[in-house]
Amino acid sequence: MDIYITPAHLIRRLHQISTHVFLQRSQAGGYDLTPVQYAAMQALQSNPGIDQAQVAALIAYDRATIGGVIDRLVQKGYVTRVVSQRDRRAREVSLSEAGAAALQGLVPLIDAAQDEILALLTEDERAAFTALARKAVGRMGNDGA
Repeated sequence: MDIYITPAHLIRRLHQISTHVFLQRSQAGGYDLTPVQYAAMQALQSNPGIDQAQVAALIAYDRATIGGVIDRLVQKGYVTRVVSQRDRRAREVSLSEAGAAALQGLVPLIDAAQDEILALLTEDERAAFTALARKAVGRMGNDGA
């Protein structure tokens, strides 16, 4: 089998390209964020006050390592974290004002990154690609992912 035409190889390469474009766009805009940090911030914008485990679930990230992602966002001043009043073992996280402002500035940059990532596809191909990718990861339906 020719590795260069296998779905796994192509998905890995597209992930590399996607991450590279994301980082270029966000850094050019003056932001120091990774795609995972951006996803966490998006989740917090829609779900303020959720705990770290819920953030991990919403962005399909490992529960054991989401703490480090949140730590870095707290250090950057984009997220606040407090001990939950309902469960003292849990940490509730929310976007700070600086985080909300950063997210507002990032959205157009990341939207442009999406266009750059799929620049070789027509609009119809982009829609088909997105639909097939959602289906492949089991995310059919309008769930915001």
